[in-house]
Amino acid sequence: MKQLFLFLSLIIVVIFVSACNGSSSKDEVKVMRLANATPDDRSLSKALYLFEERLEEETDGSIDVEVYTNSVIGGDREVFEGMQLNTIQGASMSTGPIAQFADSFNVFELPFLFANEEEAYEVLDGDVGDRLLDELNEQNVIGLNYWENGFRMLSNNVREIKTVDDVKGLDIRTLENEWHMELWSELGANPTPMNYGELYIGLEQGTVDAQENPVGNVVNSHFYEVQDHLTVTNHIYNASPFMVSKPFWESLTKEEQAAVQRISDEVQQEQRKMNQQEVEDSFAIVKEKGMKVTELSEEELERFREATSQVRERYIDKYGDEWLKQIEAETN
Repeated sequence: MKQLFLFLSLIIVVIFVSACNGSSSKDEVKVMRLANATPDDRSLSKALYLFEERLEEETDGSIDVEVYTNSVIGGDREVFEGMQLNTIQGASMSTGPIAQFADSFNVFELPFLFANEEEAYEVLDGDVGDRLLDELNEQNVIGLNYWENGFRMLSNNVREIKTVDDVKGLDIRTLENEWHMELWSELGANPTPMNYGELYIGLEQGTVDAQENPVGNVVNSHFYEVQDHLTVTNHIYNASPFMVSKPFWESLTKEEQAAVQRISDEVQQEQRKMNQQEVEDSFAIVKEKGMKVTELSEEELERFREATSQVRERYIDKYGDEWLKQIEAETN
């Protein structure tokens, strides 16, 4: 209720300000609210603060950036809808929630699409990535580039996961995305969509006994307190597009637009480096906190790929193979 109240309050403020300033001058300071659902200490949140600092300096204060992390003004869906309404002017979020609005982004939710970060960068920073960002225009949102959430891994409080068969029967919290749920269903688990902000309590109370997220989230959300085992499945790579509201973008001068794009590109490179360091540090932390970290053999990873191959087939039946073929051409 608190998040809903804050979200509605933002809408009221924007409407009131717009009504009172219908004849505002071009020199008026433009407020740019940035939001995410990510814990404050994650690299994605740190990158928003870095963007704030650099853009305000770059534009000499013509754009005033405000940062709201950790679902303070809503989860991913509320934040995306806020950008559509221009009550929120920018955000970074994983491609899974974005796919609820733009079907094309579902291709990034397929299991084992990328073998490593370098493959992902080649696709995301190239023609395929650019054309997928263009798909957001129809949603009243402008996609600028791709930041990084990272590879998703499986943690649970039941048993060590060393094989495909060990996954069977686990109640796993997933994103609200059909391909994530399909993946775990194929492996014999019971996928349960749940708001990220409710996940810790869900794990603590046993509503679910497993979850899958980048290891940085395991640390920053203290999942190691309620989970004993972490398996490096790397089943899905999560890019985190940086986006802005289209009405806000169109309100900017050409010089301001160029500054937003330039700073977002600079921050993208630094955020990816921060995230890689965060992954390394997070593995050390979860081990120190007592979690058992399991690395899968290449043979077992291949079994995971084979066991989830039907997810791709069903994706193709629903959406066709155009995007998938283009990505595979870039990575093979």
